[in-house]
Amino acid sequence: MTERSYYEILGVQKDADEKALKSAFRKKAMEHHPDRNPGNADAEAKFKEISEAHEVLSDPQKRAVYDRFGKAGLNGGAGGSGAGGGRPEDVFRDVFGDVFSEFFGGQRQQRGGASRGADLRYDYEISLEEAYSGKHAEIVVPSTEKCEACAGVGAEAGTVPETCSTCGGHGRVRVQQGFFTMERTCGRCQGSGQIIKSPCKVCTGRGAVRKDRTLSVNIPAGIEDGQRIRLAGEGELGSKGGPKGDLYIFVSVREHDIFERDGQTLYARAPVPMCTAALGGDIELPTIDGGRTRISIPEGAQTGKKMRLKGKGMPSLRGGPTGDLFVELFVETPRDLSSRQKELLRQFSAECKDSSHPESHGFFNRVKRFFDQEDTRA
Repeated sequence: MTERSYYEILGVQKDADEKALKSAFRKKAMEHHPDRNPGNADAEAKFKEISEAHEVLSDPQKRAVYDRFGKAGLNGGAGGSGAGGGRPEDVFRDVFGDVFSEFFGGQRQQRGGASRGADLRYDYEISLEEAYSGKHAEIVVPSTEKCEACAGVGAEAGTVPETCSTCGGHGRVRVQQGFFTMERTCGRCQGSGQIIKSPCKVCTGRGAVRKDRTLSVNIPAGIEDGQRIRLAGEGELGSKGGPKGDLYIFVSVREHDIFERDGQTLYARAPVPMCTAALGGDIELPTIDGGRTRISIPEGAQTGKKMRLKGKGMPSLRGGPTGDLFVELFVETPRDLSSRQKELLRQFSAECKDSSHPESHGFFNRVKRFFDQEDTRA
């Protein structure tokens, strides 16, 4: 029976590059791995064969020898001390190290050691005026603090935690699974590495207690809806002397009755009485800084006209120039008219010329031409 080549075993061409070899090995190794096929001797043999093929072909020098002389040129065969001397789990680690680095002793968090506390989130709502001027606020944050009764140890006064005999204080235990030595959290001490036989009555052995804290927060002028403020070291308590987490304050800005915001620009929509729009005049509006401003309405102002008030918008969070306020006018048609008012309007309408309503005059002229064309076609 002809022995299959390493290329056939991995299912690649002889000119396959390193990326193709690695991809093929990943696929086949996962398919035939002993942990996925417990008690299957055939799968175990195929996994060894796949590992052997990859070890040779992934090494440029060994691959060159193999391509020229075959297995005979590999100092007694790839399965011996030459090409295939490494254990299958070592080969598997080399290729899958980015996925399973924790299981193969790569960089990982020491479960039994100090760890950083969790970050906290606090939602805080302000008005648009407060976003304009900034605000100094005090907030009450529920968090964990070190238990004073046991100094954060978790054990009753006069006692000390004992080192876990199962994991030796590491918080992790090793378990053999097929070719692999896996690490798991110690079930006896739950990863702490210690056993507390006499828990503190105040914190019940946790070493920390729930406590409300009052913090001062400076909300900068110009802050926008959805932005956050970070207070370093104001989060949850770390374990075993680890640093505290951070507190993130998420700011939301309430909708305003008059102004709409887009970055540093403010927008307002102001109604203008028909007579004021026709004759011209002034209207008074508030500004976001608490002041007032008067806007001059030109004669014949139409709905949609925008008036720009420079520097009356929102400040820049980074210290740039203040934005502008744009006021959009809409002309309000009077309602609930008395008989006298209606009569005056009829007299006014009779006195108006086409030039008094240029938009209407131009539009209805186009409508008339359209109807005339339709009548001609008919």
